[in-house]
Amino acid sequence: MMLYRQFATQEEIDREYDVEKSAPDFQRYAEFNINESKKARDELECLLDVPFGPTVEETLDIFPAQDPDAPILVFIHGGYWRSNSSKEFSWVARGPVALGFTVVIINYALCPKVTLPEITRQTRAAIAWVQRSSKTFSGSRRRIYVAGHSAGGHQVAMLLNTRWMEDYGLPRDVIRGGFAISGLFDLRPLRFSWLQPMLQLTEDIVQTQSPLLRLPDRVPPLFVSVGGAESSELRRQSADYLHAWKAAGLRGWSFEQPEANHFMAIAGFIDKESKLCASLRRLVETCEAG
Repeated sequence: MMLYRQFATQEEIDREYDVEKSAPDFQRYAEFNINESKKARDELECLLDVPFGPTVEETLDIFPAQDPDAPILVFIHGGYWRSNSSKEFSWVARGPVALGFTVVIINYALCPKVTLPEITRQTRAAIAWVQRSSKTFSGSRRRIYVAGHSAGGHQVAMLLNTRWMEDYGLPRDVIRGGFAISGLFDLRPLRFSWLQPMLQLTEDIVQTQSPLLRLPDRVPPLFVSVGGAESSELRRQSADYLHAWKAAGLRGWSFEQPEANHFMAIAGFIDKESKLCASLRRLVETCEAG
């Protein structure tokens, strides 16, 4: 009996999805996130711990551009919905800010303190706050883009599948485009993984929070990227989601990173000259071409 696809045991699933064990030098990446983020906060103009919701975790960090009409990039960090915070990813602002973006990095509550649907609610609330509050910092409310890594890539897909008019009273196109990097789009295998005790996934959560199982009808363009050195399952997740996205008649493209592992897949955000930042520019140009 198979638990999911060709996987018969938890050990087989864990080998595909335990990204920390897949990187022998994981601690180096964790230290990089902490050290480079502190440097970014020290060197870049920033507004920290701005509340966007009622709970203590619902805050965001803003790295403003000078141009009042600058595009706004909202970034959602990864950590399998159960670790990390906005503070480990301040460095992500460096490249986009140098390109003229205002960057907003979301913090959110973590599992198991909250459920995955509550995390989705919080990131949606953050977008609503940015749209309604963008006059308080440089950046155009008409030019909001979202990017996320790993669990944050999952949240990008969930944000694109949001009833903004019905549930928030916002324009349907409040988000102009999305960039999902190494995302999780099908939660079904995670119920049988080492993550389940922390995520507490139910069948209802899996069905309602798996972007692959609930594609939107009409949304802005999406770029999907994954590292070539990531597990076959993570690569498949991105490939399957982009395939389903296009099959539904939605506009989407992939950005290849052949040598990158899971943690290097977002490294390009630190350098405005990187291929990742070039792909971000292409997303904006595509969405704003008219």
